[in-house]
Amino acid sequence: MNVNESEAMRRLPRTCRAADWVLWFDEVDSTNTVARRLLSEAWQPVDAAGPDVAGTATVTACAGAAGVFGDGIADAVAEPPIAVIVADSQTAGHGRLGRQWVSRPGESSMVSFATVLPQSLVTDSRVNGWLQMIAGLAAIDAMIAVLAETGADRCCASHGPKDDCALMLKWPNDVFLHGRKLGGILLESVMPPVEDTPMAGLVIGVGLNLNLPADHLPTDQATSLQLHRAPLPDPLELRDRIAAGTVTALRSHMRAFVVDPTDYAVALRDETEALCWTLGRRVEARMTDGSVTRGIATALNPDASLTVRADDGVDHVVRTGDVGVL
Repeated sequence: MNVNESEAMRRLPRTCRAADWVLWFDEVDSTNTVARRLLSEAWQPVDAAGPDVAGTATVTACAGAAGVFGDGIADAVAEPPIAVIVADSQTAGHGRLGRQWVSRPGESSMVSFATVLPQSLVTDSRVNGWLQMIAGLAAIDAMIAVLAETGADRCCASHGPKDDCALMLKWPNDVFLHGRKLGGILLESVMPPVEDTPMAGLVIGVGLNLNLPADHLPTDQATSLQLHRAPLPDPLELRDRIAAGTVTALRSHMRAFVVDPTDYAVALRDETEALCWTLGRRVEARMTDGSVTRGIATALNPDASLTVRADDGVDHVVRTGDVGVL
């Protein structure tokens, strides 16, 4: 057992039991960057896997963990392998559309999950939008379970339950609580260098505010879990519990999705609609071409896209872009 493995086991015992491999770092630039390197090394030599962005420790750790995917690709359809990359601090993390996510130890959870799936699934625009939703659902499933296990599932003792007390998903990639952003999710695909390789890599970065003081929140639209739930475990234990639960939920969702993407997308649509903070609300959609549409989010579509009925009554389908709730 190398130093990274022993530290991971000490700091993240539940995650180590749930995942196929766990890498822990005190500081990296981005856990997603490390995860991409890890997946790249499943298909090519260490010296060809790209620039070293986080030092010798990252190179050594990734070289050892890459075998999780290199040895298991043939079986990945039946049981998707999952490696987890965790950092106490990251200096150049980013979310969707390149937004910066800088974090300090003990305040936020910065965890990336790396897996391999059939390339035909990852690249199929008819269903691959549900991979983003699976990531969000898995994170929420894990948090709900952990809060119940630790007795911190009651929200806001100062008042009775309200609609926004539940953990929700803001389309397509944010976790919301009380109408504010608790965390964000970033998916990135890693394609193999050989065209006839049947599998593709998928990186799922999940950033959650777990113990961020109110005066440290980046915007007035952000929040942190300890501001709404109590009593919570120590932040490091909480991170471990949520990461382990996310691995379990991801594996369950991915397994079913790989077997029958079209049918399982129907179940995912039902589950996502029940937790979608965006649906039925007035939104502003900023498209990648620079155009802006304002209106009501009316539907989650079979391909996981969002329909927005503009103020002029015209329906617009949003597949990429930034959708904010007004």
